[in-house]
Amino acid sequence: MIISLLYRTTRALLPLPAVLLRRNTAEDAELLVLRHENAVRRRQLNGPVHYEPADRFWLATLSSLLPRHRWRSVFPVTPGTLLTWHRPRANTRPGPL
Repeated sequence: MIISLLYRTTRALLPLPAVLLRRNTAEDAELLVLRHENAVRRRQLNGPVHYEPADRFWLATLSSLLPRHRWRSVFPVTPGTLLTWHRPRANTRPGPL
């Protein structure tokens, strides 16, 4: 139980220095989303775009760095799709050791 609590506390505090040192995190996340979208489209030159599980994970992770009101203008998928992709990632936290 103590290890689990320590793990969760460390995980919550780890991004804090990055946020304090970088105020434009949302802008950087937007650029990463656009770069990833270009990479996916380059990988699939013909036909509709199909996102692999790694692509879905990456976009869902980046969505946590952007305010929700900007999702519709940044991501190539709907906000509902992002939330659907984000749920499995959020529910896979490790349990107590």
